[in-house]
Amino acid sequence: MMKKKLKMVIAMTKGELARYNFQNGCNCAQAVLLAFCEDYGMDKDTAMMIAASFGSGMAGLRSTCGTVTGANMVIGLAKGSSRADANAAFREFAAAFTEKNGSIVCKELLGMRIKTRLTCADLCQDAGDLLEKILK
Repeated sequence: MMKKKLKMVIAMTKGELARYNFQNGCNCAQAVLLAFCEDYGMDKDTAMMIAASFGSGMAGLRSTCGTVTGANMVIGLAKGSSRADANAAFREFAAAFTEKNGSIVCKELLGMRIKTRLTCADLCQDAGDLLEKILK
């Protein structure tokens, strides 16, 4: 008789999944997009390629935070059939992210690290969690 191996499946929030993705080699934009892409019909390989140059504030320029650009890509997948709906959802996300973290700009977020103690992994989780609420 064959013994079956039991696998424990742990449900993760989208924020936890985004954090996990970041901690396992994704840049911040990839981490967030990858957490949601399959929900909207995009395969993971395509998501990884699309978001490749958006990490570290867009190609390392430290401008708009990669977690924010990744979230905006997800919003495009979810609401892109209506420009007005997509813009409204992104504005809601940006306001909530700024309220929670102080900015949507990478270099500003990095500059506040001493005060806030936030890591990029934390920001990935925040972006995923906020986005999950907005897209419900």
